[in-house]
Amino acid sequence: MLRALDTFIGGQGRRFVVRRFVRPAQRFAAIEASGGIVLLLGALIALAWVNSPWEQSYHDLWETELALDLHLFKIEQHLGHAVNDGLMVLFFFVVGLEIKRELVSGELSSPRRAILPAAAALGGMLGPALIYTAFNIGTETAHGWGIPMATDIAFAVGVLTLLGRRVPAPLKVFLLALAVADDLGGIVVIAVFYTESLSFEALGWAALVLLVILVINRGGVSAIGPYVFLGVLFWAAMLKSGIHATIAGVILAMLTPSRPYYTDEDFDATLERLQTEYALARADGDHDRMQQALAQIEDLASGMESPLDRLEHRLAPWTAFVIVPIFAIANAGVAVSGEMLREAVSSPVTLGVALGLVLGKPIGIFLTSWVCVRLGLAQLPANTSFRQVLGAGMIAGIGFTVALFIAGLSFENPAHLDEAKVGILAASALAGVLGSAYLLLLPAPKSSDAGLEAARAASASHA
Repeated sequence: MLRALDTFIGGQGRRFVVRRFVRPAQRFAAIEASGGIVLLLGALIALAWVNSPWEQSYHDLWETELALDLHLFKIEQHLGHAVNDGLMVLFFFVVGLEIKRELVSGELSSPRRAILPAAAALGGMLGPALIYTAFNIGTETAHGWGIPMATDIAFAVGVLTLLGRRVPAPLKVFLLALAVADDLGGIVVIAVFYTESLSFEALGWAALVLLVILVINRGGVSAIGPYVFLGVLFWAAMLKSGIHATIAGVILAMLTPSRPYYTDEDFDATLERLQTEYALARADGDHDRMQQALAQIEDLASGMESPLDRLEHRLAPWTAFVIVPIFAIANAGVAVSGEMLREAVSSPVTLGVALGLVLGKPIGIFLTSWVCVRLGLAQLPANTSFRQVLGAGMIAGIGFTVALFIAGLSFENPAHLDEAKVGILAASALAGVLGSAYLLLLPAPKSSDAGLEAARAASASHA
């Protein structure tokens, strides 16, 4: 009897873990992998468009003037700037949700688990920045040191997913955690080093709106409408403040509750009461009461999903398949010619960005990981070697979305911006090819089942 109960509980527990943790992670990884393909398609559309007879229509489209007047504030921008300052807020909001999820319950949730990916992310940011600075120190382009620091999660996870079983699952988790920590560092860099001037009046309004959001959050308001309205006001205030408006998305994500509205005890008690009400209504043949009880059960079940999880699941497909590809089309367009490529090859901007991503990323990630493990501060992921960490570092050199974003913040000179874009595109392609080839050449990782069989065989031989 007890054994049967234990088996039932064990099965239930495993199903709960799979439903609650494994499947959401798989859905997220699948979105990022397929999103990388759509992102690549967006970049190819931009390149083909700019290098076609219809090049002028590309520039005319993204330079279209837009105006938004809501009486409380008025915003006038080009369509391209509206994509970068408006649509990308949702992208950074989802990034912020990912960061908070990792900090609360993921690989960054405890110091012991966070040390290796966080240190690797720091090394993967410092290495590229130092290489870029070495090429551009003392010049007008030195301000672009933040461009090669970023890793594109969509492309990086997509490449590892395409490699399949040649890459151990713990290495994929490590790279995902590293990329999330890398995103956090990139957000700090944008907020601190790419803010030119501040409007304290606008910052005051932003702080006031933020206070209202905190108050209604503490008051238990769960309806999405008030948060959307206040979120738009907060974004507008941040846009006027001088701090890049996309930071508003990250701040709002950090305020999103990561716990369900109901505790397990409240859920069990309420569910039992509603089931009883449904059973009584069914016995009486009262269809309306039955539907009312079912609706309450549905609301109760949705309340057991935290707002963070709900928003991430709903918004991640939109950012992966709509917003980021639009951003790629708006920002990846570079008119390629023989003269332009010759100039780019000798340009310190292109060389700094490209070598920063292709060399600085893997070297920085590998060295900091090696130091952390050798000092006993962290352990390598299970079934993973330092050679595979180096391969993950090479894949992390795919810096696309955030790299293009920071490039747009770094340079007003179109020539310098194009040079940076060429470096980003060339380095991302090269990093993906080299990283994939390197990981494919490594011995296939042993599965956990193979390891278990080897341990059993060794045990049997000693017996």
